[in-house]
Amino acid sequence: MPSLGAPELILIALVIFALFGYKKLPDAARAVGRSMRIFKAETKSMSEDDVKSRAEAEYRRSLLEGTAQHPSPAPAPAPEAESAPRQSPETR
Repeated sequence: MPSLGAPELILIALVIFALFGYKKLPDAARAVGRSMRIFKAETKSMSEDDVKSRAEAEYRRSLLEGTAQHPSPAPAPAPEAESAPRQSPETR
């Protein structure tokens, strides 16, 4: 397939400018960029959900087969350090 050269790109740019006008192009580009970010975030979320569901399915399968290793318990949250009581400033 032949690649696009400079004359073809200029022609495409002129057609786009003629169709949309120079005032609407930044808004259109912004909307396309926003849509791409949303699309990427959703596909990433779907792949993370897929990984989680596969891990859960493997664990359940191992439970049914009797080869399950119990997941290690989550570490207990560290107790918050008690702050020293505030001393009132000395009065003169």
